[in-house]
Amino acid sequence: MPRYFFHVTDGYSARDDEGTELPDIYTAQSQAIRTSGELLRDMGGEFWNGTEWKLEVADEHAQILLTLRFSAEEHPALTDPSRDPGSA
Repeated sequence: MPRYFFHVTDGYSARDDEGTELPDIYTAQSQAIRTSGELLRDMGGEFWNGTEWKLEVADEHAQILLTLRFSAEEHPALTDPSRDPGSA
């Protein structure tokens, strides 16, 4: 069974040196989505600072097969409704 490695970069790099045996690339895709969701949830407010975050899936030869990229920014809420071009 092939081994896939899930490397995370979110301002610093966290390399997966152990990897996970999975039956195929499609299962690795599903695992990457699931892992990304869990990591983003656990980051909480840290995720909203605009830093690009990514998860790369590599094979046993260190070849990158998949990349998921995320970033998020908080923007100040519009506090003066008279400045809203949609109101009037």
